[in-house]
Amino acid sequence: MNRFIHILLLFLVIALSSHAQESRWSLDDCIGYAIENSPRINKQKAQNSIYQQDYMNAIGRLLPSLNTGTNTYFNYGRGIDPETNTYTNINTFSNTYSVYSNLTIFDGFSNIYRVKMQKANKLAGKQQLEQEREMVAYDTMEAFFNVLYYKRMVQLAEEQAEESANNMKQARRMEELGMKAKPDVAEMAAKEAADIYTLTRQKNLLTIGIILLKEKMNFPVEEVLDITDKQSNTLILKLDETASSIYEIAQTINPKALSAESALKVQEMNRRAALGAFSPVISMETGISTGYARYLAGDNSESFSQQLRNRRGTYIGFTLSVPLFNGFSKSASYKRSKAQVIIAENDLQETLRSLYSEIEQAVADMNGQADAYQQAVKQREAMETAHEANQRKYEEGLISPLELHTSANRVVQAKTEELNAELQYRLKERLVRYYKGESFMIR
Repeated sequence: MNRFIHILLLFLVIALSSHAQESRWSLDDCIGYAIENSPRINKQKAQNSIYQQDYMNAIGRLLPSLNTGTNTYFNYGRGIDPETNTYTNINTFSNTYSVYSNLTIFDGFSNIYRVKMQKANKLAGKQQLEQEREMVAYDTMEAFFNVLYYKRMVQLAEEQAEESANNMKQARRMEELGMKAKPDVAEMAAKEAADIYTLTRQKNLLTIGIILLKEKMNFPVEEVLDITDKQSNTLILKLDETASSIYEIAQTINPKALSAESALKVQEMNRRAALGAFSPVISMETGISTGYARYLAGDNSESFSQQLRNRRGTYIGFTLSVPLFNGFSKSASYKRSKAQVIIAENDLQETLRSLYSEIEQAVADMNGQADAYQQAVKQREAMETAHEANQRKYEEGLISPLELHTSANRVVQAKTEELNAELQYRLKERLVRYYKGESFMIR
């Protein structure tokens, strides 16, 4: 029976441990949540729906309009007889019905260019949405790595505080045996207090880092967010490719560059539409109409249906409109569109130049962090070996507590630099992969 209970408790512990692991948030989990709940992305989605409606409106301008209408007249006193179309003093009632359509045949291709402009706007909106998603993902990833750094710093501080506590116990024991003086024990106590303070400070920094991560994710402040790093055994190597070769790829696939190109195309189509406004406009209208009329005093010989059939008529007409002068509105619109094209061209050049600079910096940072990590590993190994030797020397009374403290601090500093180099490398390496066409997000 006891064996059965032990097995049951073991399964329960394993289940609870698995649930705790599943409740932790990985980097991909945090990015997915941030993208799904980002106000920036939701705003861009709403803007894209506006672009879609503008596009449909532009297409509608190319289609014929269709309208129907009716009117009713009561005429008292002198008026036109609807039967004879002559003046009379008889009170009459008349009612007309019409269906008519209007189509612009030629307008200097202005409406066609407006369709192309709104189509380019739609494409730019999609690229802006993709860019917003990537930026939200990167901001979340940066905050995630900061929390990883602070969590590891808390672990190092806890290890250091535990080591100081053990040294303190050993120093008191050696004091009781007459092997250590009170100043040495006091030095150990000061070191223990300093390590406890460092641990408290690192826990506060971790709390602040989690708050910032929640902000980037738009995560509920009152809920617990516990993250875990699922990536292990990171292979840290320098990049063989140059910034120029990565830029050649990025300028054709990067959402920021594509969005700037689409913005230029939008302004170019707007300029052509403004130029087409100077052209004559040819339009056509066609329709069908009928009506009903009667004297208010007396009966008509024809019924309602007979009059609607007998009075029915159709028509078709063409209109030519030539713009001569409109208060400089068309010329001002055209000049403004030309200036907007120049602005968009310069924005594109500035975006591409900024993109190259970002790639160059990301590659330099990645390679620099790779070198820094290799040196940090060597430094940490050397410091750990030296500290182990100093620990033995201290136990034998060959060095002072201050020298031991200095040795321990060097080990912590070396581990900190190694951790920082590793996380910075991972961040910059993901950034370089993004410029090469790999998304920050899960596909």
